[in-house]
Amino acid sequence: MNKEEELIDRLIDLAFAEDIGDGDHTTLSCIPATAMGKSKLLIKESGVLAGIEIAKEVFRRFDPDMKVEVFINDGAWVNPGDVAMVVEGKVQSLLQTERLMLNIMQRMSGIATMTHKYAEKLEGTGTRVLDTRKTTPGMRILEKMAVKIGGGVNHRIGLFDMILLKDNHVDFAGGIDKAINRAKEYCREKGKDLKIEIEVRNLDELQQVLAIGGVDRIMFDNFSPETTKKAVEMVAGRYETESSGGITFDTLRDYAECGVDFISVGALTHSVKGLDMSFKAC
Repeated sequence: MNKEEELIDRLIDLAFAEDIGDGDHTTLSCIPATAMGKSKLLIKESGVLAGIEIAKEVFRRFDPDMKVEVFINDGAWVNPGDVAMVVEGKVQSLLQTERLMLNIMQRMSGIATMTHKYAEKLEGTGTRVLDTRKTTPGMRILEKMAVKIGGGVNHRIGLFDMILLKDNHVDFAGGIDKAINRAKEYCREKGKDLKIEIEVRNLDELQQVLAIGGVDRIMFDNFSPETTKKAVEMVAGRYETESSGGITFDTLRDYAECGVDFISVGALTHSVKGLDMSFKAC
């Protein structure tokens, strides 16, 4: 089992524990254990569908005898009235998995839809939209999966899979040169093959980074589009470039047209409305 699968398993375990506890007494009290039925996932709002594969895992983990027939797969555009899947099995199982499945699919589909909107606005520029670590605690792996389904690119998953030297790291380390050199030395000592990205707050800091070298990507933090264009010209393709901070949907393309490789957007995950859908008997 890889790390991604492990995180998903732990998330599903926790979700069942917090929702069902010692039993769904409503369902257990009024639905016979032998009762069988079907429920359909009904789409009630237009957007990008995401989470079907995770939903299948939720059903499998709770009751391996549940049968899932999928009509619409992850990444497809859906509209009100569409039926994404039909699930058949014990009615008790259908009722006990309903909310967890919907919570996951509504959240993931909302993120995929938002990401699609941003990715669509970047079409033709060569710039890709990145997610951030501004995610729901415990659900990061699913939210980042949703970003990819919606056409975005994952930044680092956590603090373990990339070195990102932000302003606080630079200040506490005593300067850009010390921060970069210590990061490189750390990777050598620990045998880590990690990409190194550094955040710069102005063109003077960018010049320092260019003089030192040894990084893979440079992040322009809270630059204006005009300053971003100058920064991209200074880098001249030697390193990947990323714009971050204060960028809205309305200004997104202005930054992309400066020539940056990536634009990171926390709004993809931290303030998204779930896509409306329901799980109804059929």
